[in-house]
Amino acid sequence: MIVDLSMPLGEETPVYPGDPEVKVRPWTFIDTDGYYMNVIKMGEHSGTHVDAPAHFVPGGKTIDEMPLDRFFGKAFVVDVGGREGPVELEEIPDSGYFGKIVLFITGGRELSPEVALFLVAEGVKAVGTDGPSIGDENVHTILLSSEVPVFENLVNLEMLLGREFTFIAFPLKIEGGSGSPVRAVAILEE
Repeated sequence: MIVDLSMPLGEETPVYPGDPEVKVRPWTFIDTDGYYMNVIKMGEHSGTHVDAPAHFVPGGKTIDEMPLDRFFGKAFVVDVGGREGPVELEEIPDSGYFGKIVLFITGGRELSPEVALFLVAEGVKAVGTDGPSIGDENVHTILLSSEVPVFENLVNLEMLLGREFTFIAFPLKIEGGSGSPVRAVAILEE
């Protein structure tokens, strides 16, 4: 079974405050041009997307420089929603992260720097959140300095609680990109 973890990209897609809005405009029409196509205008971090190290780390790898194996792998979900303030260490499991992708149900909360440091030390492959941001500048810098990709604006994570699955979310190969929209999915064993 495949679970879609991506929000639709369109003019109603919420964007981080100050980021460009998503615009989708028809460019050609079948009846007049013989084919249909749209023009899309948006920031790299629109909708469900991934942050590359260059987003916060001077000289960090851009999205086109990241190894593709960082965008898929065995994954699990941690639910830390229902509270206030940053997500703290005592709220997350104390092991099981090495080489895995961990996705957080946060209800809009952000990770604390201590959680980010712990995840890096534990050898996490990538992290993701249902929120528009995994955390503040410090959290991003901690994760991205270690080339841990950050997936944001994931949806349907509650369908994956208590299950291991394969996570796949490849970015567009944007030259010099600080990130990219992704089509994130979870593949569950039947």
